[in-house]
Amino acid sequence: MCGIAGLFSKYEDLSQQIGLLSKMSKTLERRGPDENGIFIDHNVALLHRRLTVIDRENGKQPMICGINNEKYVIVYNGELYNTEELREDLKRKGYGFKGHSDTEVVLKSYIEYGENCAERFNGIFAFCVYEVYSKKLFLCRDQVGVKPLFYSEFKNGIVFGSEIKALLASGKVNPIVDEQGLYEIFFLGPSRTAGNGVFKNVSELLPGEYAVYEAGKLRKTRYFTLKAMAHTDSEAQTLERVRYLLSNSIERQLISDVPLCFFLSGGLDSSIIVQTAANYRKEHGSDNITTYSVEYEDNKKFFKASLFQPTADSDFIRLMSENCGTEHREVILNNRNLADALYPSVEARDLAGYVDVDSSLLLFCEEIKKDFTVALSGECADELFGGYPWYHNEEILFEDCFPWSRSQEIRRSILKNGVLPKGEEYVREKYLDTVRSTDKLPDDSPLSARMREMFTLNYYWFMQCLLERKDRCSMYHGLEVRVPFCDKRIVEYAYNMPWELKAYGGREKGIVRKAFEDILPAEIAWRKKSPYPKTHNPEYMRICAERVRAILRKKTALTEMLSAEGIEKIIENPDGISSPWYGQLMKAPQILAYIIELDYWFEKYGVNTEL
Repeated sequence: MCGIAGLFSKYEDLSQQIGLLSKMSKTLERRGPDENGIFIDHNVALLHRRLTVIDRENGKQPMICGINNEKYVIVYNGELYNTEELREDLKRKGYGFKGHSDTEVVLKSYIEYGENCAERFNGIFAFCVYEVYSKKLFLCRDQVGVKPLFYSEFKNGIVFGSEIKALLASGKVNPIVDEQGLYEIFFLGPSRTAGNGVFKNVSELLPGEYAVYEAGKLRKTRYFTLKAMAHTDSEAQTLERVRYLLSNSIERQLISDVPLCFFLSGGLDSSIIVQTAANYRKEHGSDNITTYSVEYEDNKKFFKASLFQPTADSDFIRLMSENCGTEHREVILNNRNLADALYPSVEARDLAGYVDVDSSLLLFCEEIKKDFTVALSGECADELFGGYPWYHNEEILFEDCFPWSRSQEIRRSILKNGVLPKGEEYVREKYLDTVRSTDKLPDDSPLSARMREMFTLNYYWFMQCLLERKDRCSMYHGLEVRVPFCDKRIVEYAYNMPWELKAYGGREKGIVRKAFEDILPAEIAWRKKSPYPKTHNPEYMRICAERVRAILRKKTALTEMLSAEGIEKIIENPDGISSPWYGQLMKAPQILAYIIELDYWFEKYGVNTEL
């Protein structure tokens, strides 16, 4: 994994802007701490920061290839999981290869197939190819949106990067947030509208989208979207197909030239990955694997079972580790450190984010990076296979709103009267836009049609928030985290699977449970879903409350919008919140943490508002 950036400025000689380009590159150093490279062709510059995982010698970037009277240059961030198949196909067409890096395969696939190349890729990626003589830039992002790619157009040019901070460092983008951006922050955050970079004039390529910048114009194309198709497999065939797709995706992602480990929560998804990897390693005579889990100081003392989190993870983690023979390591987080890490979490995202859900992962990845460069994680199974409670509660399922943020009341309560008056209307329109875009079949039943809508909502909103979290918090420490459930083949198959099969046995992710029950302990295969672990220690709430009260004593652009009275009510009565801010993990302490992150973001990034 890496960090990429680039600048096209028609009337500037960028060879005279080395200081500026170095500043842009420096912002992505954490994503690629091993090497950095630069390509300049008068008014075009491509920048690369490398985290070396595959083929250290032959995977250096920017990578250049001259062929067919054209010179092509690529900067690439990601991993392809069908590299070998693509390489063999290209060899048959006469292409030669210097090494075994996927970068070279991506570049030569573009040379051969042009703008249609990404349709052949199975992986997680964001890249740019520049055609030197044609003066054409091609930008592309993976089908699921695992890897980020932001951009901003300006007069006579375009700037792009893996993270927003690279755009800000270019001097072509100012840290301005207009009314729309504020609606994103206060009424949708930590999620955001697909393609919206929150900062004014900052956009992001959508999952499954590419763009061509040529002759001063940007043309964007969606090459992958969720398409409704009839599911023709029987129950037995569906089980077999789910088993094959997941196992194949996991096994493909075990390839690495550097040490590789696994996240293990004791839940279904991470357990499937660990068990499949352990079995694969055993068959191929490889060493035992290392697993990691996260916990918080005194959490056992303060844990309270709930509908969303009925059991603690520790006993299940121990069971899976013993069953797979892993070397297991538990990372225990301190609550004050958790609060302190809210600040670098903002720097990782360039925005206020998923608060301690981010900061805990940031600290967790920091520990893992001490010994490993690559990890596998079970993200996104819930979105694809109906794992969340809102899939199974018909009252919530058919409610005409985002299921993880059903009421805007708590969000409105932290703002002064009259601030952002159209917030609820903005959210409503974003919800309707997504529902309207859902592809359906004419004979879909009301339940089937709603399940497609729910899939689309989760895919383009909740899942993207989690993928952004995983990318930024891991890459902040130069750790590559792979997500085997985010395989485009799995996405397509899951989208078209009938609900009665997906919820096999009336259970969340029932089809996945059934497909893997023979290789997992029964306690794991049929364990009720439990979310990502969070702190239950009241010390965290006290720390956040203290810091928020200090913020409210300041006079800033942020506090001018905030209602001190509304926030104080949350502090004094944390259990009085009727519905969470965002999903099951953002309640009173996390709302306060979000205010802390917003305050830091406004100050650190010098944010100016346009209202």
